[in-house]
Amino acid sequence: MSRSQGKLYGQVAIITGASSGIGAGIATAYAEAGARVVINYSSSEDKAKKVLEEVLQLGGEGFICKADVSKEGQVREMFREAIDRFGTVDILVNNAGLQKDAPFHELSLEEWNRVLAINLTGQFLCAREAVREFLRRGVVPERSKAAGKIVCMSSVHETIPWAGHANYAASKGGVMMLMKSIAQEYAPKKIRVNSIGPGAIRTPINHGAWKTPEAYRNLLKLIPSKRIGEVEDVGKAAVWLASDDADYVNGITLFVDGGMLLYPGFEDNG
Repeated sequence: MSRSQGKLYGQVAIITGASSGIGAGIATAYAEAGARVVINYSSSEDKAKKVLEEVLQLGGEGFICKADVSKEGQVREMFREAIDRFGTVDILVNNAGLQKDAPFHELSLEEWNRVLAINLTGQFLCAREAVREFLRRGVVPERSKAAGKIVCMSSVHETIPWAGHANYAASKGGVMMLMKSIAQEYAPKKIRVNSIGPGAIRTPINHGAWKTPEAYRNLLKLIPSKRIGEVEDVGKAAVWLASDDADYVNGITLFVDGGMLLYPGFEDNG
């Protein structure tokens, strides 16, 4: 399939935290689907440039944009630049996130605040700017049935408690309710808001969980599909959620987790 036949052809997508991992995978998947992509990063300019190179090699269009998503002014500037360059924004992928892990009794206020600032406040600030642009522009039928689409990056840990990661799990639980509340409020305006909840995906953020054969074997005990997920698995889901194929899908979390939420401890009858 050529880019001109892609599910997202002609649309503009901002992908936050797109210099590596899942964000980078979504950026290339969107480029293959015909979208023009804004590759957001906060510190890794070289990595962001490599992702842009991949996009260009695929015949896509895009640019890199530095912004800390927890900073209101930087988020507004990112959207201004995207609109100046491409005319509008059709899709936001709220992907930027981080972990600062610690036993709860040792968790510092700084570690708590930083994770919530990026993982939750960052999604609020970016989603607010996206909704403002979607409302301003409205539906353009030749681009999409929707006025705009937001894909929030959540986690299986919006549902599964995670000892030693209270700040991260709390942020993802917050993402779930933020997503559902926005989806409910703006569905009448033809704005669709959904989440993806990845399980174990082969990315730098969880390298310790799969870097050795023993660690990998232990990880697979939690995954009925008996393989770790790849960024391509999430990228394909993100393309579908933002496409008109998912036009009647609003306010859900699509778990891409190999069955991690299926209580794998019971797969041998408990």
